[in-house]
Amino acid sequence: MSKVITLRLSEEEYKRIAAAAKVEHRPVSNFITTRVLEDIEESYYVDPIEMAQIKSDKRLLRKLKVGHTDAMRRRGKLVG
Repeated sequence: MSKVITLRLSEEEYKRIAAAAKVEHRPVSNFITTRVLEDIEESYYVDPIEMAQIKSDKRLLRKLKVGHTDAMRRRGKLVG
């Protein structure tokens, strides 16, 4: 089900976004949604090549496993 949100933009921000959406022949709402989802994908997820490199690094995987175990046992400090 779709959700409606309110987004406050300055006049300048709106003009820039609207101009970019127009170049791509899309409504502003679709442009914003697409760009936000693309940013999430790029920022929060690992691409398949990088994941393959991580999975092939046995030393790194051992360290991650130890770190995970320590976190589950609440050992160590939270570094902020």
